[in-house]
Amino acid sequence: MSSQHTPADRRKFLKATAGLAAGITGLSLFPSTTFAHPFLPPHPDTAAPFADEMNIIGPKEGYSPQIGTLVSMMTWMRTIMLHSSKGMTTEQLDFLLDDKANTIGAMLFHLAATDAFYHEHTFNGTPWGKWDKSLQDKFGVAMGLGDAGRKQIKGHNLDFYTSILQETREKTFAEFKKRDDKWLMTVDQQWPWGPTNNYCKWFHVCEHESNHNGQIKLLKSRLPGAKAGNE
Repeated sequence: MSSQHTPADRRKFLKATAGLAAGITGLSLFPSTTFAHPFLPPHPDTAAPFADEMNIIGPKEGYSPQIGTLVSMMTWMRTIMLHSSKGMTTEQLDFLLDDKANTIGAMLFHLAATDAFYHEHTFNGTPWGKWDKSLQDKFGVAMGLGDAGRKQIKGHNLDFYTSILQETREKTFAEFKKRDDKWLMTVDQQWPWGPTNNYCKWFHVCEHESNHNGQIKLLKSRLPGAKAGNE
């Protein structure tokens, strides 16, 4: 299984997946579209429309320069992750590989929970773990996963997960618009990793999504009846 792709391959992949981009200029986070195969030339009748700004990482209108750059990275990663789970049934989302694994549905919920908890921590100044009961009740199981997640997060269709992902991300981007680069660079001296600024915390949310995207793709390849792929 090769992980080496040419720049042309990558451009085709990004063109095919761009239709699910979060709306960095106010568009819907999850527009409905049809995807072409990510590493083959798109068929003219099935290719997703190409979002011109999708692959421009950098400042975005409505945000301070560094926050806009972060928004563009988070948007790009969200698009890729949503492509991995596109079209899945409830049965597939609930598929459990073994008694130590997480389901794809649980990981999607977990990503929304990550957004929600970092939102509460960085925007409202809530110390990590000192959550309001309503937030804990809504997202606590999804954040922790494990046995509780395996038992409780099931029976939902894909729209349930994409809706909660959209809800949390829209709230995050709305708060980003209220802040500037000085806030983004503010350092938390007490963070467990050591001195850490808000930029690092939110970049972690982005790379955390990349990490779980890899797990989602692995689980997708192990679904009953899954065909061998090239990912």
